[in-house]
Amino acid sequence: MRWLVGWSSTAAGAAGTGSAGAVGYDGETLHPVGSQLLWGDPDPLWAVGDWRPDEVRVVHADAQHRIAVLGICGATDEELRRGLFTARGGAVRHLTTWPGSYTAVVQAGRRITVCGDLAGARPVFYTPWAGGTAYATAALPLADLVEANLDFTHLAALLAAPDVPAALRDSTPYDGVRRIPPGHALVLRAGAREVAGYEPVASLAVAAPPADPGRAVDAVRDALVEAVRTRLSAPRHVPDLDPGPVPGMGPAERRAARGMPVPGIGADLSGGPASGTLALLAAGLPGRPGTLLGHGTGAGERLLAVTFNDLAVTGREAELERAGALAANPRLHHVVVTGGEETLPYADLDGPLTDEPGPSLVQAARHRARLAAGSADHFTGHGARQVLDAHPARLADLLVDRKRRHLVRPVAALARADGSVMVPARVYGAARRLARTPYRAGLEVLAERLMRRRFDEPKGAVGASLAALAWARPGPAARWLTGEALAEVSVLLQVEADRSATGAQRPGDYRARAALARHAADLRVLEQAVEIRSQRLHAPFLDNQVVRACRDLPEALRVQPGARAAILRTVLEGAGVTDLPPGWGAPSHGSTAAAARAGLRAAADPLLDLFSTPLLADAGLVEARVVRKALRSAAAGEALPLDGLADLISLELWLRRLLSRRGTCWTGTPTRSRAVPSGIQPRRSALTPGA
Repeated sequence: MRWLVGWSSTAAGAAGTGSAGAVGYDGETLHPVGSQLLWGDPDPLWAVGDWRPDEVRVVHADAQHRIAVLGICGATDEELRRGLFTARGGAVRHLTTWPGSYTAVVQAGRRITVCGDLAGARPVFYTPWAGGTAYATAALPLADLVEANLDFTHLAALLAAPDVPAALRDSTPYDGVRRIPPGHALVLRAGAREVAGYEPVASLAVAAPPADPGRAVDAVRDALVEAVRTRLSAPRHVPDLDPGPVPGMGPAERRAARGMPVPGIGADLSGGPASGTLALLAAGLPGRPGTLLGHGTGAGERLLAVTFNDLAVTGREAELERAGALAANPRLHHVVVTGGEETLPYADLDGPLTDEPGPSLVQAARHRARLAAGSADHFTGHGARQVLDAHPARLADLLVDRKRRHLVRPVAALARADGSVMVPARVYGAARRLARTPYRAGLEVLAERLMRRRFDEPKGAVGASLAALAWARPGPAARWLTGEALAEVSVLLQVEADRSATGAQRPGDYRARAALARHAADLRVLEQAVEIRSQRLHAPFLDNQVVRACRDLPEALRVQPGARAAILRTVLEGAGVTDLPPGWGAPSHGSTAAAARAGLRAAADPLLDLFSTPLLADAGLVEARVVRKALRSAAAGEALPLDGLADLISLELWLRRLLSRRGTCWTGTPTRSRAVPSGIQPRRSALTPGA
């Protein structure tokens, strides 16, 4: 895990002396374990973890003005210097417009500015500390620093309403540790803090000017190509040297067995449009994707394309066939990784502690098996669905903008899928109600549903679309929460509704941004859970400039059936790739649900043992017998929301790993100075004030 951490003190010299950090217990110097100091007191900054040399850059204008950029950033040192000069006046948006995925920190005198990203894949956290403010790109180090306990209200909201920003607010699993929202920057002035947005906010009073679909898709192509090119232009890194031969194993098998990635650049190739687009772009752009500096003949090697073939579950034969057709490209070297029951979800419940919980924890072993055969720099298509696809609530946005005719094709597609002539009227009616419902009323409706435990929703594709035509909806795990937990989240939503302004934003845009933030947060958890030494996962679809370009796509374009595949096909055509296999871009989701159900059935006994005495019950969030009953029913084939069970199981796993950890992220503190120092004390209602 890699992160940066620093603090802003109330006065010069208050945090410590020299450049070593604050003075901790017994006169020891307080600083993060395994860190490198980027600059010193009074407002120090450290980089922690196995950062590559080119991933950490610090540019100085003078002793009081400097900028640090951590991650993959396409800006030159001169561009960073110009950005620093501009930021001295308080402007920050330009710091987020360089290609790549990175975190920028600017120091101008005693003012510190830390920029988060638009998607939420590179978040920023902060907490009051020592009269000032400590900040980091991970929440656990700050929780260790202040010995934070768990925030039970946040954990309840994660299960009851994970897609509702008003329920999660700016909280984290750690009490007192806060998160800045996507599209915002943390500004610190001598310990005082401010969270400021850097993206312009669209007004509902004046309709946005109509966007040209062709130019919008060209902008997506340019941003995506530049994101891939930035990573190809970065210095290549050779993983740790192979210690030597093993009888009966070739070099590739040896590397996989020892958890070492293949040198060079690779990509996922699942057969879907997102991974296929990145693989073809990376293989086709200049830059010799597989060649390492100082290694090989210089003629360039083929890009390593990795396809996962699940032997335990059927249903992806068409995608695998398309992946094989794409891999016939002479620029690609295709590797197929097979997995049986040992790679099903829930097959391996052991793993590292991640910064936060996430539903992807139950699939970590499945992804690790694929990535173990990957490259040192590995492209993934995560985020494409969230930035390109239209959330069903965007149908209401079209009605707000008086563009009713653009509803015809998506509604007709739903009618064909359902086979009912009543679908158009039902969908149009639901979209019209949402367009006329203020945001405040939407939160109040959700609060009422949680209080009265109303979780039944329509079935099928049309039912899912109708359920999504709302400002907010309960999470799939809400049905298994205790009444106290649901009541706490309900009261929280009512308070947030009273604070909110009515009609502040479009419902479709609001829901789409919330879905993107949740996916980015879960991807961050996945990266930490499957981390392989010396490997970097790249998700260009979550880069700031790609997200901006995708947000400029006209809603009338993105709501059309097959819009994502059509956009990516145009992107590839603009990059010179035209020979795509038949059926490219066809959706396929059935195998994911089938794998989840098969994994749940195979791991039923370990999961029942996990919830024999769950920590979630000690926290007052669930009753153990209720969850065990749900697990038995799901394993027997009953139609239950499997993603809700994944939320429950992953949160229980995360709590157990957090409480079983030893040590802390800091030196200069006693062993007890870590997050949740006293554990979870069993209580009747963990969410009741004063309990």
